[in-house]
Amino acid sequence: MKVFVAIGTRPEAIKLAPVVAALRPKADVVVATTGQHPRLAVGALADFGIVPDLALPPIEGRPSLAQLTASMTAALDLALVGQKPDWVVVQGDTNSAFAAGLAAYYRSIPVAHVEAGLRTGNLAMPFPEEGNRQMLARIARWHFAPTVRAAANLVSEGVDRTKVVMSGNTVVDAVALARAGRREEDWKALDAALALPDGPLVLVSCHRRENRGQTLLDICSAIRRLAARYPLHRLVLPMHPEPDVRTVFQVELAGIDNVFLREPFGYVETLHALDRCDLVLTDSGGLQEEVATYRKPVVVMRDQTERPEGIEAGFASLAGRDPDRIVSEVSGWLDDPQRRARLAGVANPYGDGSASRRIAETLLASD
Repeated sequence: MKVFVAIGTRPEAIKLAPVVAALRPKADVVVATTGQHPRLAVGALADFGIVPDLALPPIEGRPSLAQLTASMTAALDLALVGQKPDWVVVQGDTNSAFAAGLAAYYRSIPVAHVEAGLRTGNLAMPFPEEGNRQMLARIARWHFAPTVRAAANLVSEGVDRTKVVMSGNTVVDAVALARAGRREEDWKALDAALALPDGPLVLVSCHRRENRGQTLLDICSAIRRLAARYPLHRLVLPMHPEPDVRTVFQVELAGIDNVFLREPFGYVETLHALDRCDLVLTDSGGLQEEVATYRKPVVVMRDQTERPEGIEAGFASLAGRDPDRIVSEVSGWLDDPQRRARLAGVANPYGDGSASRRIAETLLASD
């Protein structure tokens, strides 16, 4: 069996790396980067010892979403013609995932969608991710749902339940794979490599398209207030490469003693920061899941989340994008060490670390 795995962004690389590892002993796997975020995707794959087999041209300039998707779809179409795979595997809800799924659909190549079924029900949040994953559900052959709720979402939309597999989330597998074989001294060395400050940490990330403009300025206001309220905490913010995001952070958060702006972290570096931090403040999707492995709280700067399991389990607080509420939710965690300590006994709602094996076994048994 020949399997074409399309990867365009860092989160896709992280969540598909263990799937590639599970498939490779028994299948011919072609790992292809789509050109969406090539540097970040290749860097994340390197953390798992994976080198892309095929690198499509990087997307230059600042294209519109339509231009980005059209460019990647055309390049992926040519790649599929050359590779002639039996399956195309995509992950999540990025433009890369949608473009690869669409190109495969047009060539009558079956699509396997990893992390299928996440929903907010609001096409504007997150944008364009909610639309991408809903459209992928219409063309995928296999739907690998990370949770029971995600599987139920797909069935309620009319997806054939025999084609929905409740696999678990491959992020749990990814954390275990990235940590395997690394010694305690390796993790300690990252403090120096990352120049992580001494003292309690809050890990901050923000990049979503709907959070830009005035909303991003409001979020910076919340970060400034938190830095002033918790002077002993160090707020570490790896900046997304998107210029509209980086520039705002560099201007709005400059000169604050306990706010540390950093270049994007690699995956192993992110895991180390998660292990060290007291709390995560983010608008990311993946970090909402990864904190559960580390039993750390996360405050989500979004009005809606497609990952309600984290809230129900007690790991996540949905703060919206209002600065007052963000500060309040973060304070509720930082001011209550016992509340944070109770997370140590909470089960991970995102699976048992066997998702990649289930996905590989299903694909290898497919006609």
